[in-house]
Amino acid sequence: MNRYLPVARQHFLSALASTSVVVKSICATVILLYLLSWAANTTYLLAVTPGFLFPPNFWIWTLLTHAVVEQHIFGVAANIATVMVAGRLLEPLWGALELLIFFAVVNVAAGLLSGLSYLLTYAATFDLDYLFDVRVYGAPAFLGGILVALKQTAGDTTVLRVPQIRLKAAPALALLAIAVLRLAGLLDTSAPLAACGYGALSGWVYLRFYQRHSRGRGDMSDHFAFASFFPEALQPAVGFAAGLVHSVLVKIKVCRKMVKRYDVGAPSSITISLPGTDPQDAERRRQLALKALNERLKHAEDQSAWPSMEDEEDDEDEEVRTDTPLLSSRETLPPAPSTTQNPTGQQESSIISFEDAPTHS
Repeated sequence: MNRYLPVARQHFLSALASTSVVVKSICATVILLYLLSWAANTTYLLAVTPGFLFPPNFWIWTLLTHAVVEQHIFGVAANIATVMVAGRLLEPLWGALELLIFFAVVNVAAGLLSGLSYLLTYAATFDLDYLFDVRVYGAPAFLGGILVALKQTAGDTTVLRVPQIRLKAAPALALLAIAVLRLAGLLDTSAPLAACGYGALSGWVYLRFYQRHSRGRGDMSDHFAFASFFPEALQPAVGFAAGLVHSVLVKIKVCRKMVKRYDVGAPSSITISLPGTDPQDAERRRQLALKALNERLKHAEDQSAWPSMEDEEDDEDEEVRTDTPLLSSRETLPPAPSTTQNPTGQQESSIISFEDAPTHS
């Protein structure tokens, strides 16, 4: 075990060195607050406590600090691993600033929704433990948001082959794993489950409707719909309910109605607005088709080796040199009938050029 620690440390430092200052700062803050937790109760001051979050206490700073607070070393490892995965996979696509915005949006929304849920639970049960004994902190909120983002960018990537698990199922599997740990008694409270669930929800809402990019705002592609997070048997019912909720939010001006745009690619740069197509869906399907075509071509090339054109020309030259001495020097070959001569007597080229047939509008 000890001989693998230097190798693991070297890989960790090399991976951390290739990340941006945003990732380094978050990881350094997590380690610093963990060391500080040996001397002070950091979860009391920096974690989200439902009874202290809302008036009259109003500890709003905990919405920003709860994501970098950890009490155990395995929590520190999970937190740093989550941030580094985001830095390696999402930061090249988004940039450091967008990753920082996503980190802040997901954690603030997850902390606020978790605190509100426990406040409503207290209103239904009058149990003060839900207000002052619950602490929401750590990596679960950002983990849920990162898994949703990876579903959006690389949902068809296979994580396990036996059984076959793709990355698009990771958010649901993470929630299921946390729920099993809670039922098994390995987690003290349900706060990690609530934080992960609300982190995934807030991350999806931000990426679906509000994230700015070169194509506009949001991602209205079909593979990123809310119903796609559920099993296929439940997707029609979930999609219908989600459509009703979205219509209500559009009417009260919380969400705006998104118009999906499809670029035809014509010379006139015509852009048609259609209800069921999206450039991100088209690009995703095109990449999958190209990947499948490349795999088939590679497989075909491995099975059959094509002869070289130079070898065929050399064989033809050898045949001509072999047959030429057999002819008598007095004999002359009759001229071959030519069908490619024009009236001027010049021989036309035998190269046939094909032109595209005119399109009928």
